[in-house]
Amino acid sequence: MINVIGLGYIGLPTALMLASHGVEVVGTDYNKELVATLNAGKTTFKEDGLDELFSEALSAGIKFSTEYQVTDTYIVSVPTPYDKFSKKVDACYVVSAVKSVMSVCQKGATVVIESTVSPGTIDKYVRPVIESNNFVIGRDINLVHAPERIIPGNMVYELLHNNRTIGADDKEIGEKIKELYSSFCLGEIVVTDIRTAEMTKVVENTFRAVNIAFANELAKICRHDNMDVYEIIKICNMHPRVNILQPGPGVGGHCISVDPWFLVGDYPSLAKVIDESMKTNDGMPDFVLNRIYEIMKENGITDISRVGFYGLTYKENVDDMRESPTLQMLESMERHLCGCMVKVYDPFITKDVVRNQFHDFNEFLDAIDLIVLLVGHDEIKNNLDKLNGKIILDTRHICNIKGTYRI
Repeated sequence: MINVIGLGYIGLPTALMLASHGVEVVGTDYNKELVATLNAGKTTFKEDGLDELFSEALSAGIKFSTEYQVTDTYIVSVPTPYDKFSKKVDACYVVSAVKSVMSVCQKGATVVIESTVSPGTIDKYVRPVIESNNFVIGRDINLVHAPERIIPGNMVYELLHNNRTIGADDKEIGEKIKELYSSFCLGEIVVTDIRTAEMTKVVENTFRAVNIAFANELAKICRHDNMDVYEIIKICNMHPRVNILQPGPGVGGHCISVDPWFLVGDYPSLAKVIDESMKTNDGMPDFVLNRIYEIMKENGITDISRVGFYGLTYKENVDDMRESPTLQMLESMERHLCGCMVKVYDPFITKDVVRNQFHDFNEFLDAIDLIVLLVGHDEIKNNLDKLNGKIILDTRHICNIKGTYRI
């Protein structure tokens, strides 16, 4: 039996996928309300194909509990935030989970850490905790790192098809965990050492963050001299060895906006390009706020309550708001005492999470003169005609209405 610890955006789909492929699974989370919701037969977030996968897992006998189980294999998928001052990973949730595992696990149990961590985190934080509790690593407990590699909006498909990395102290244990993931994973699974596995996951997201930063910096340069960054990128990408990404209002989610900071925190004198890239991405929400101010001034809008932000999530067609650029913008505006007046709408966020949040698209449009497109949900792409007559700032390059402003 596999005990999956942490039933959030990564742990829950992993648990469901294992169960639906014939593995006995108990999912554990300290959040009683979350566990109660799952036991009532309801998923806790929206994701393409998740409800169907949930149904399959329930039929296969998956169980959910707030208690850690007595077994020989654990998959730890808990949050790993970072300290915003030091930029170092905060491994407290991982350490807490490992401590709880040690209180119930069978001798020789394997603990698989799926949570994304910085290189050396397991050496610095996990091993000392295990050893201080008089467990011998490799005899009483085995350590494995199997970082997830999926993205909200396409989780189910990517769980099945993406390649994976398994880092283990012992090759035999690594192969055993590879066999477990092979129960559902159709991609290639590479077995390596733990530190390499830690590094590869962080490097993958850092690569993406740096490339996004390049596009965002281009947008700033082009705005400075009134050039069309999208036309320039389109022409440049006609070169066979060039693939510039699209700029945007910032970077959200728990991967690209967080993981690269782990390298900056651990290697501050070396990770210079990464540091500047992250600062560029983090500066985009304020850059967009400045564009809004310019557009308001140009169009004679003096009442900020007539400005509407479309989109609260960090990407299109999901309900994931973690590190959302929109939330970053609202926070920045709150600091300047005007955030409470902006209108906000997102079709995927059905509960009130911010001030002046609308739940009807037409009512939202009636209440504003200037709309800022911050997320490219299908809903807005399919209803662009409703924006006629509005002043539009398009940060996602999805609107072709004449007169639309760009970042």
